[in-house]
Amino acid sequence: MSTSGEQFALFDVDPVTGGDPEPQSPDTPHNDTVDSPTTTTDTDAAESHEPTAAPTPEPTDSSPHTSDNDVAVGEEPTPLDEAEAKPWESLPTGSAADGHAVIVTAVGAYTPSGQKLTGPVDSIEKLDKLIQWAALQPLGVPAQVWLVGTNACELLGWTIDPGSEDDFDDLDKLRQRAAEELCQVITATLPALTGGGWELRGDPGHVVHLSRAIGKATQMVDVILEPYVWTYWNKDFGWRNRIGDMGILGNPTAGTYIPDQDLPGARELGRRLAWSAEHLGVLPGPTPARTGAAVLDKIRRERTRTKKGIVVTTAGPIPPIDGAPRGDFEPAAGWIRDHLDSDDLEDVTQLVTIDQRAAYLASAGMLEFGYGKPRQLLGDDAADAAHADKPPFAIWRVTLPAADQYALPEKLPLPHPAMRGDQPVTTWITTISLEGLCAPIADGGMGLDVDDLAITEAWAYPERGRALDKWAKVLREARAVTTSTGDTAMKRFIGACYKGYVGRMVNPDMWTATRMQHHHQPIWRAAIMAHCRWRGRRVAMRIARETGRWPIRTMTDSWVYLLGAGQDIADDSEALGKMVLENQVELTDEMLLAFAAAETGHDLRLAIAAAYATESDDDQDVGEGD
Repeated sequence: MSTSGEQFALFDVDPVTGGDPEPQSPDTPHNDTVDSPTTTTDTDAAESHEPTAAPTPEPTDSSPHTSDNDVAVGEEPTPLDEAEAKPWESLPTGSAADGHAVIVTAVGAYTPSGQKLTGPVDSIEKLDKLIQWAALQPLGVPAQVWLVGTNACELLGWTIDPGSEDDFDDLDKLRQRAAEELCQVITATLPALTGGGWELRGDPGHVVHLSRAIGKATQMVDVILEPYVWTYWNKDFGWRNRIGDMGILGNPTAGTYIPDQDLPGARELGRRLAWSAEHLGVLPGPTPARTGAAVLDKIRRERTRTKKGIVVTTAGPIPPIDGAPRGDFEPAAGWIRDHLDSDDLEDVTQLVTIDQRAAYLASAGMLEFGYGKPRQLLGDDAADAAHADKPPFAIWRVTLPAADQYALPEKLPLPHPAMRGDQPVTTWITTISLEGLCAPIADGGMGLDVDDLAITEAWAYPERGRALDKWAKVLREARAVTTSTGDTAMKRFIGACYKGYVGRMVNPDMWTATRMQHHHQPIWRAAIMAHCRWRGRRVAMRIARETGRWPIRTMTDSWVYLLGAGQDIADDSEALGKMVLENQVELTDEMLLAFAAAETGHDLRLAIAAAYATESDDDQDVGEGD
């Protein structure tokens, strides 16, 4: 694909003498570092082989020539006006995504760095010609063509009128109706593409997944309709409260969505695509979780090629156990005090929430995870394994003793979410919780001996290692760039990538394609959740020793405190996992009265919400510090 400043008359090529450039021989060797694409549709086509990039066409006499400044092949082109040649030159946009993605508005097609390629793409045939001529290469995910703005979609006949959200009690019904209409509209136009050799992977919607065979190679391209990304439901996109994060496009509620105007929107999208390609080494996936997976797969391919580092090739589903916990295998912390006493309110002037900085990312990078086929251990064998100086990465069937018989801090949640004060509870835990329960109370643990847990069974993994260390490093360094540059949009995107990926480890339906199954690792997620929880307890005990203050609530890895004037419990360190200030408010007399009058956990929850001036503190974006 040309990267020069002139505009090509790609769509004015004579249909007889100026057809598409011929591809190289399908036997042309491919660079080993070219990333095989991941897809959002787990079809037979996606599973049957590892797709490769389509060969890049050699320039030929039939290559497109300039249009708006019409010249014959071989003549010196007339330069475009500077603003037209590179309409977003004023924005520092890199070129790392050029050759991997194209952005199309109603007035033309551009590289992500801002080079104008063509005039309006006003027919399906022109879209086909653009894709074939551009010969885009995958970068972690399939190559991408982005349609920005409804006008660009309208030129292709890809528009819908889903109706007003005021007519729907359930916004998800609006989304479903819009998605169905969009599928029908796009399907009606597809013969113009399928007749040219393209195959459709899955049903079309906000993404049209295209593939075609070129000799022995397979070209995959995703055409993404920016105005209709909202029609896709995924937990990454946060539909529960209207529309949340929509991947690389941002979050309308948070003010990070790309601009509404077509050209500024295309410009900012180009910047973000280039940023992702440069700092993550991949194009953004259709969801943040898929982007996180693409980063890991790129590392996996490098390790496979160099034979250096841990390469996990199989899924790690939960073994066939009896009595598996409902919901999360290792639940996040969620607790609130049922009342406050005079010590809690003495000299109180502020309400403060602290939060672990990038908690999941911190734990993912430092933990050793188990992999391979787990082995079942019963009775003494399981207990002996737990007594080892370094117990294996495993899950353990334990009986958590009744907490009331131990001298545990009264103003902290019980050491494990499944624990009860008045009776023992039999459940399954990870090695992280096993070690946490046996840690000293002063360090946030319970001070148990392994024998106190009455272990009867375990499933231990034969291999263990820091399988996510480099993945965490890539994301950590990318996050550091966003912090140093004040790039809020990309910082939120990075957070959504690692949180989304860790969250989707538990869901096998996300990873049904053969080459994607190694992402299904629910025990890894459980270990990460447990590690964040125990780290928070350790910090809470340190704060209590140093200040005499105890938390009044915890949510995931956030802790809420009532503090006195000048008290600062946040950590100055920039390291991930450290406690940073998430929220703070000076308390008025009215607020203090509300805390003093709280007699139940519900009352206290309302007092916290009122102090932070939110409808419900459950709606706060908790769990990941800045």
